[in-house]
Amino acid sequence: MEVIGQIKSVSFSPEKNQINSGLPLPSEERFLIDGLLPEGIRRVEVKIHKTTKKINTAETYTWKAAYLTTPSVFEIYVAYPLRSSENYTLNFYYYNTTDTTEMAAVKDAIHTNLETYLKANFEVTKKEVKALVSQKAMIIQLNEIVNQGLSNYTHQLDQDFAGFSDVVKQKIEQVHGVKLKNAKFNLLKKNNASEGTDKAYYANQLIDQLVALTKAESDQYLRSNLLMLVDIREIDNYPTDKKPHYLPINIGYAGTYFGGGFNDLEYGTSAFAGISLPLGNKNFTKFLGNASISTGVFFSNMTDGNQTEISGPLIGRPSYIGLGYSIFRILRFNAGAVLTSSSVNSNLENVTLYPFVGFSAEFNIWLGLKQ
Repeated sequence: MEVIGQIKSVSFSPEKNQINSGLPLPSEERFLIDGLLPEGIRRVEVKIHKTTKKINTAETYTWKAAYLTTPSVFEIYVAYPLRSSENYTLNFYYYNTTDTTEMAAVKDAIHTNLETYLKANFEVTKKEVKALVSQKAMIIQLNEIVNQGLSNYTHQLDQDFAGFSDVVKQKIEQVHGVKLKNAKFNLLKKNNASEGTDKAYYANQLIDQLVALTKAESDQYLRSNLLMLVDIREIDNYPTDKKPHYLPINIGYAGTYFGGGFNDLEYGTSAFAGISLPLGNKNFTKFLGNASISTGVFFSNMTDGNQTEISGPLIGRPSYIGLGYSIFRILRFNAGAVLTSSSVNSNLENVTLYPFVGFSAEFNIWLGLKQ
């Protein structure tokens, strides 16, 4: 594993089906995946997901060869960090360009399936032509025929098939609604047999026009050369780095509000120290990663406006619990409640909660726990 400009780079070998020389993948940071390109490969995709989850939850990253270049290596930037001490599955997909023979075979297969579907889903009777499925369902299924035919192909510009146009929809409605009893046929043919033949010919002509229209619209997408999937490599249940555990320690200074208004404000100040429990990992969620629940004690007792000593009920010092948020790398803003006590007389103790705000510096202490 190399470090390039503070971004780690790991190599993937398709021949060995090995990544990072068998070492765990970087965790909680962005990194690069590079590798040698087999001859003719123009596109590489990698899908990464937790092994315990399905592939449809995977993050997909793509590398594409630049126009008119013949690169020998690929490099993919993994933008979403992997979690520490998790196992992931990585799927690599390799695509090369299709030649005219392959494209012709793809077009023929799609054309055949479109024609077969349309002719099987229209019924011609003596009076009318009707669709066996709804127009909406027919459009959905026609789009699916094209997409299934292209399941192992992708567009060089990442342009998906947009689906058949409103022109095709209107043609389907036209064919479905045609009444053969109102159709005009060759007036020179007088017998009933020829009339039935004309009706069948007219109905089939309408269906053929619809078939030709779907072929023409699909060809608009298939006209450009597609990239064909030629190889898939999978690395299953692969581990990530195990990050050490840290305990955030806060040391700061705060003010506690006891009462009064702007002109007769009663407050006390003291340094404090405590620990924090982060609400999230800042590598995955910035806001919650910078926020934490904190608890600790003040170093000294305080006095209120009546010069009454304010201490704490548990350890003889005020203790606090609150929320903290990182403003800069180590500076945190804290706000919460202080648990205090003060003597009413020799036998009674007044336990009270007061609000406080303050700032602190935060330091991470490595716990050194076995994993």
